Amino acid sequence: MAARGKVLIVDDDESMRIGCAQTLEAGGFAVTLAANGEEALEKASRESFDAALLDLRMPGLPGLEVLRLLKRDSPNLMVIVITGYATIESAVEAIQRGAYNYLPKPFTPEALVAIVRKAAATGRRTLEDACVRRELERQMLSNEIIGRSEAMSKVLRLIQKAAPTDSTVLITGETGSGKEVVARAIHRLSPRSAKAFVTVDCGTLVETLFETELFGHVKGAFSGAVESTTGKIELADGGTLFLDEMANIGIQMQARLLRVVQEREISRVGSAQKRKVDVRILSATNRDLPQAVRDGSFREDLFYRLNVIHVPVPPLRDRIEDIPELVAHYVAKLAAQRRRPVPGVSEEAMRFLKRHEWPGNVRELINALEYAVVTAEGDSIGLGDLPYSAEASSHLNLLEGSPAEDGHLARIEQSEILRVLQQFGGNRTKAAEFLGINRKTLREKIRKYDLKPRD
Repeated sequence: MAARGKVLIVDDDESMRIGCAQTLEAGGFAVTLAANGEEALEKASRESFDAALLDLRMPGLPGLEVLRLLKRDSPNLMVIVITGYATIESAVEAIQRGAYNYLPKPFTPEALVAIVRKAAATGRRTLEDACVRRELERQMLSNEIIGRSEAMSKVLRLIQKAAPTDSTVLITGETGSGKEVVARAIHRLSPRSAKAFVTVDCGTLVETLFETELFGHVKGAFSGAVESTTGKIELADGGTLFLDEMANIGIQMQARLLRVVQEREISRVGSAQKRKVDVRILSATNRDLPQAVRDGSFREDLFYRLNVIHVPVPPLRDRIEDIPELVAHYVAKLAAQRRRPVPGVSEEAMRFLKRHEWPGNVRELINALEYAVVTAEGDSIGLGDLPYSAEASSHLNLLEGSPAEDGHLARIEQSEILRVLQQFGGNRTKAAEFLGINRKTLREKIRKYDLKPRD
């Protein structure tokens, strides 16, 4: 019969260890013994347990420190502390530090088996819940954050680390790279996910309206204030406030925002009454904030308050291997929105999509695909269906073997090949794959133009 669970018994009293072990083994548990904290930690590092019995009073490493280290390395381990009545306060402290429960001496075999059985069941359920939660997070992120390149894997890891905390997060990246998508993912994976996610577009608000938008105002605060309004910060109370393109905030407003970040306290325009707010702040910018600090256009103290966790979102050109997956996802989504069959994408069109610079990043790619989905007449998106058809045709002719005449087209071809070779550090296999040609064609063109990539 399978054991009901694995239990680690940690006690310097040999008779107590053996007695507890015999009782629990008779109750169907698999038992491992440790005579001190160091031995317990060593055994816990080599195998997993559903529950642990821990004596708080042992020579050597203190019981509370053993508890801390056990919970640090095995958060789902249910630790039951054993204590005499004289040390009941220590048991209460242990629970505050993460222990599951305590068992006062003397105790009966029935009481021991009952509490361990309940702890082991709780531990297994907690572990199962954690596994389910991680799988749901993985599925959610895979739907929201498209791409499995190394660059995006780093972003995913940062999201998963940042989400459970209440730390402020600064998300940086070029226009259209997906900063708001990252912010929403952090919110949806956080303990605040059931509360509001409130966005403030700092790039579109004029300075005179920004204060009212952020803090709200009371009736009569200024001409035209016929009634009181609630600001975005109050609307986000209990949830998340996302300041998009926050580098556009003026210096005076930065001072007020700093107080919000530090004190979590606001007052509406026209009112001296202060209100406490429970809000997590995420911010994003496409500007170089350290340079803005050096220029004096952004407060250094606010920068450090907002930049507790930094999530840099890579531009699309730095994750070209994600383009096929992005194209497949958005073509299907755009076709569904228009209630039409999902078109395929020709090899020629995909080659060009992987070569285009995408200065507008993912947003530009989506716009191009929307154009193609709407205008394509066949069951596949071809080169001519893309909004860059003239540019695409030139590149296709140049790189697929059509002879490039001396002059402008030849210079374009040379420049493109040289750029890609430099991008891949001279690796011709990767360069040829990226350009959509075979290595033989690439080798011939390198020889023809006598191309030597710069370091």
